[in-house]
Amino acid sequence: MHRTRIKICGLTRPEDVAAVAAAGADAIGFVFYPKSPRHVTPEQAAKLIESMPPFITATGLFVNAAPEEVAETVRVSRVTLLQFHGDETAEQCAAAAHAANTRYVRAFRVKPDTTPDELLEYDRICRASSPLYSGLLFDTWVDAYGGAGKVFDWSLIPKDLAPRAVLSGGLSVHNATGAVAQVRPYAVDISSGVEASKGIKDPDRIAAFVRAVREADAIL
Repeated sequence: MHRTRIKICGLTRPEDVAAVAAAGADAIGFVFYPKSPRHVTPEQAAKLIESMPPFITATGLFVNAAPEEVAETVRVSRVTLLQFHGDETAEQCAAAAHAANTRYVRAFRVKPDTTPDELLEYDRICRASSPLYSGLLFDTWVDAYGGAGKVFDWSLIPKDLAPRAVLSGGLSVHNATGAVAQVRPYAVDISSGVEASKGIKDPDRIAAFVRAVREADAIL
């Protein structure tokens, strides 16, 4: 049975790290974008990562950060995967990842007029730019950076791209099963959909979201 990987992003507290681990998620995300309400410093992330059990991936989210900043953040925090969510070009993402010697995911904010061919071409460009590139994360286009909590048209994701893609944007306990069943992504990424308030996670919602994804896996 295919097991969709699950990432919970925007963690700021030790108790939320514990809740994510207890629920059986695969990855935790830390936001290093200062304007985000979920922002943590590299030092704060390092303390939270200390409490993580083995085999959970610690991911760092960046927005238009210089390669030197990314490398220093990785050194201090010890995150092991990068996510770029700003206006970085493929070359800039590659440069930052190489400075940190860390694999990365590139966020693509999907617009209403985005075509499947555009997604395939962008994946090709990113893959050609660096061996550290791991795949695309699909989020919804809004005039802001980071997650917006809004759904886009999942049918735009090509079927041959979905198995190595991360689905994000407006996911919740209520639509996770249908989203995974329709798209069949490699992974899903959620933040606001499992929160009690911005930056404060709800352990019951986290557990319910993980169960909803596993229900889709069982169906498939």
